[in-house]
Amino acid sequence: MKFEELPTPCYVIDEALLERNLQILNGVMQRTGCKIVLAQKAFSMSYYYPLIGEYLSGTTASGLFEARLGYEEMGKENHVFAPAYREDEIDEIISICDHIIFNSFSQLEKFKHKALQAGKKVGLRINPQCSTQVGHEIYDPCTPGSRFGALADDFRPELLEGVTGLHFHTLCQQNSDDLDTTLRAVEEKFAQWLPQMEWINFGGGHHITREDYDIPLLESCIKRMQENYGLKVYLEPGEAVALNAGYFVASVLDTHQNGMEIAILDTSATCHMPDVLEMPYRPPLFGSGEAGEKPFTYRLAGQTCLTGDVIGDYSFDEPLKCGDRLVFGDMAIYTMVKTTTFNGMPLPAIAVKEKNGDCKVVREFGYENFKTRLA
Repeated sequence: MKFEELPTPCYVIDEALLERNLQILNGVMQRTGCKIVLAQKAFSMSYYYPLIGEYLSGTTASGLFEARLGYEEMGKENHVFAPAYREDEIDEIISICDHIIFNSFSQLEKFKHKALQAGKKVGLRINPQCSTQVGHEIYDPCTPGSRFGALADDFRPELLEGVTGLHFHTLCQQNSDDLDTTLRAVEEKFAQWLPQMEWINFGGGHHITREDYDIPLLESCIKRMQENYGLKVYLEPGEAVALNAGYFVASVLDTHQNGMEIAILDTSATCHMPDVLEMPYRPPLFGSGEAGEKPFTYRLAGQTCLTGDVIGDYSFDEPLKCGDRLVFGDMAIYTMVKTTTFNGMPLPAIAVKEKNGDCKVVREFGYENFKTRLA
């Protein structure tokens, strides 16, 4: 199948671009001896887990279902962190995960003995209280009142027996200068506990495969913890694995005028690309410009009843017409994992573009996927 023959709406993962990202990440592993695991919350397309497993050390999960996916489909190291674990799930989680990371000393006190009895690595999430994000409090685990991680002032040393690692996660789409800043805060607040640990997990949010990312500084941060404290270092990026490795193809259903030109697409920001509204951000669109940059400007909008179901304003060289296909970039991460069927919107198909340029649909969805979500 050719790219232009794919159905719409449709996510498309470009295998060559995905593998390029994996090669960059693997290079960091090879040069430093650190381990990098896939954060499935950003990209959990198990079709590519065999390929990802060739380059990375395993997966990390946010709960039971992701943990099962990593265990069943990749079968390498399997880490898990959750703000709190359910009693009716913890036994299964422990049985399929290698590293169990707890968010608080109360969770550690409640479940640590089970994990240790099963021979698993036990970790504690810490909060270095070092905010490096500007204008995105919703994504800042160090914001005042955050539920994430134990504070240095609240440490309970008597509960650290059996704890072999510390975990922090403070970044979101950031460069390694912010990691360096955070790491210095970690050392300042938790230095007395680091020498008794075996490993440290830098969490996610590292945009390692972004063109301007400072990889040498990242590797310096890794080596500092290895050399100063004898720690094994883990990173768990999600976005960096599939950054700029996917597309989203949609079609124009109708054009409309209300003070400006509007194009209704066979997709939805709220259902199919929710980070457009949550982040918020304006996804790149091939062949387009900023509003007013090219002769014909349109507001691209979705099919749902939500007035704010708007992708953004884009300009084009020619007027849009029904049937035109639009291709959005960087649509592999935080898209498929967040889709909904609000308003009965069908879920987009999922396709792959193989390294030889051929495309194929690997998953399609229909009415039953909507119906079976409800009682």
